[in-house]
Amino acid sequence: MSPKQQRGEATVDLILTAALRVFAESGQQGFTVNAVVAASGVSLGSLYHHFGNFDGLAAALYIRCMDQLCDDMVAALTRCRTARTGVQAWVTSYLRFTQEHRDVALFLHASAYSGYLVAHAEEIGAAKAEKFAAIMQWLGTRMERGEIAPLPAPVIEVMVMGPLAEAARRWLSSTYEIDLTEAARYLPDRIWRSLRPD
Repeated sequence: MSPKQQRGEATVDLILTAALRVFAESGQQGFTVNAVVAASGVSLGSLYHHFGNFDGLAAALYIRCMDQLCDDMVAALTRCRTARTGVQAWVTSYLRFTQEHRDVALFLHASAYSGYLVAHAEEIGAAKAEKFAAIMQWLGTRMERGEIAPLPAPVIEVMVMGPLAEAARRWLSSTYEIDLTEAARYLPDRIWRSLRPD
């Protein structure tokens, strides 16, 4: 990699790190191009050079956050041999990640219906598909062995991620009383049971 490319990657990292910090400290209302420029110390022209526009920056930040969460889940799942321990590790890793990386989890959940996701849906979908391919490959092998019910991939994703996303959303909103440590005692086995073959 050339020095110019290295500087470019360092600038992108700096901007994305600053953008997440701005969102965490100021919320959706304070998440503006001017706030990110001020927090990162880069010029507006540099931000537009690397991301095209503010929606491009927000989409890139979403992909970066999603990658971090997915990498954690994939690592937890693929370390396990059995379907049961793998699904339970997948569930536990999501809840643990949410607690340990609140800012990342908050951005992911708050962005769910944002315009920049719609504008960059194809790019985000491709990034998500790449990450989830490892999960689905692991699950597919266990389906072939009869260890997991033969369900379509989107159904499995909803059955696993649905309860986790709702638990995280409630915990992040601070308006509901939910303890993710307590949820981690119940959800891994309950979700595993939903995927067991009949």
